Amino acid sequence: MLAEVLEYLRAEPGQNIIDCTMGGAGYTMAIAERINPGKVLAIDLDQLAIENAKKILAKNKIKNVIIVNDNFRNIKKIAEENMESAAENKFDGIVFDLGLSSAQLEDRTRGFSFKADAPLNMSFNQAGEISTEDIVNTWPEAELTRIIREYGEERFAHKIARKIIETRKTEEIKTTGQLIAIIKRSLPGFYLRKKGIHFATLTFQALRIATNEELVSLEEALANALKLLKKGGRIIVISYHSLEDRIVKQFFKKENIGCICPPRQPVCQCEHEASLKSVTRKVLIPTETEVEENPRARSAKMRVAEKL
Repeated sequence: MLAEVLEYLRAEPGQNIIDCTMGGAGYTMAIAERINPGKVLAIDLDQLAIENAKKILAKNKIKNVIIVNDNFRNIKKIAEENMESAAENKFDGIVFDLGLSSAQLEDRTRGFSFKADAPLNMSFNQAGEISTEDIVNTWPEAELTRIIREYGEERFAHKIARKIIETRKTEEIKTTGQLIAIIKRSLPGFYLRKKGIHFATLTFQALRIATNEELVSLEEALANALKLLKKGGRIIVISYHSLEDRIVKQFFKKENIGCICPPRQPVCQCEHEASLKSVTRKVLIPTETEVEENPRARSAKMRVAEKL
């Protein structure tokens, strides 16, 4: 949704903008070209993505990008450490393009895809403190059930968690192939035959979210991003599943209103003031043409808000 991002970002020469999810540098490069001599602060947790992006930017002679290998949940600290002056109220726009990149999905060594047998890693950060292998081999059944149900919205979460526990009593679960086989043995036949998404999709999503603490990171990042925006600056978030979109929607809604005290409370005590206004009346989705060109964009939802 590059065209929509550039349109709603209103990028102009001399601005400072944060790309919280640099990935393949597509957004980063397009924004950098528009705001030069302004700076793009580009963040990514994936060291391989950063190495690739540096080559792309160098090839295209893009020099006004500051690249940081970190989690975007640390956006405020990152901005403070990489800008020449105070970071608060300094940025004209902040962009989040959440979810997996094509490069991550297609890298068979990372464990994100169930289309090839690979080490059960799923960490965005190659030096991550925890891997999916750690989770499936050490977490208790109740916690596995919870994350598969909450993060994957998987109706058979308990059956899958129980089968993981049973399996790891006799063998260590180390590969995506093993995990897929476990999930398959957990599910009823009608579910396996159901058309649409692969039967392992929701469990893989849940374990990836847990491995990378994706939802907590997003909540922290949104709160800190708001502090960094100038008045009139815009925050754009593109999400790819309902859990992410719900967090963004609720955050924008909360910051769109003043008092957030309970309705029955006669006098406001929260002192909360509106700090954002929604720019789009409803969520934006990719055009049919874009989905044809990039089928992975079909679930994208874009929300835009402006700082008051």
